[in-house]
Amino acid sequence: MKAMLCKEYGPPSTLVLEDIPSEPTGSGQVKIRVRAAGVNFPDVLIIKGEYQFKPTPPFSPGAEVAGEVLEVGEGVTSFRPGDRVIGMCGWNGFREEVVIGVERCMKMPASMDFDTGAALSMTYGTSYHALVQRGRLAAGETLLVLGATGGVGTAAIEIGKLLGAKIIAAGGSDEKLATVKEKYAVEHVLNYRTGSLKDQMKTLTGGAGANVIYDAVGGDLFEQALRSIAWDGRLLVVGFASGTIPQAKANLTLLKGCAIVGVFWGAFTAREPETNRKNFEQLFRWFEEGKLKPIISHRFPLERTADALEAIVRREVVGKAIITVP
Repeated sequence: MKAMLCKEYGPPSTLVLEDIPSEPTGSGQVKIRVRAAGVNFPDVLIIKGEYQFKPTPPFSPGAEVAGEVLEVGEGVTSFRPGDRVIGMCGWNGFREEVVIGVERCMKMPASMDFDTGAALSMTYGTSYHALVQRGRLAAGETLLVLGATGGVGTAAIEIGKLLGAKIIAAGGSDEKLATVKEKYAVEHVLNYRTGSLKDQMKTLTGGAGANVIYDAVGGDLFEQALRSIAWDGRLLVVGFASGTIPQAKANLTLLKGCAIVGVFWGAFTAREPETNRKNFEQLFRWFEEGKLKPIISHRFPLERTADALEAIVRREVVGKAIITVP
């Protein structure tokens, strides 16, 4: 089978496409014929050896796939060959086949196409967990989303709207923010590259601040966001797309009576699989009701994986980019 391999840690340009042997399917495992794979910022980090998980080269990046079951291992009764599934593999998704544990596999809704399936698991799984379990977002509250035009950001906006929140979408591109505003009818957008986030938030909220802040960016925006939070607010630490891990000033949490809450969806899925399953049941219901649909702005064939990752690095993607594996 063809696989895009990271043979040594480095930038996307170091990836190579090679033919490798098909992996055997072990007990409790499922082999998936990959039709589409989602592209995410952690894919860039994992091939550089900068992510929480550091697989030993050679391996393929690609944390989420959609395709058909080719075969099942001993003891697997919940899937059979031909089932259309989403696989949350962590890595090795950018190849024609992937073998994963059955617990990392979900059946796709009948009306869902492979591209949507590949775009949904990480970003929507993360954002639902963040807003519901960690952020306790309630109807009528104000949600500020940093990095609002990226994959987790657009997912947070869509889920936040469905939960009844008022949305402030913050990003660094007027053009991409306009796309998000039109797609999701968000109440407000703000560009944190053209003005102070704190000052713009003060104007938009009349000084009240945001009840929940979804921060996938980190860096210098973190303190501005913390200064823009409402009393009893929850600042969700989702990621560090800026490349800089910020530090919080403890006095601000005291003055605001607020909480800084970590969001680690990968660990959550392992520790609370039943809650994660119920989260996806709700996400799939919304999809089948026509209330949820990921934005996919870029599609690349497998051989152009490096271009897909570079598009993520250059922040060209609105929503998700997809690797297609015909």
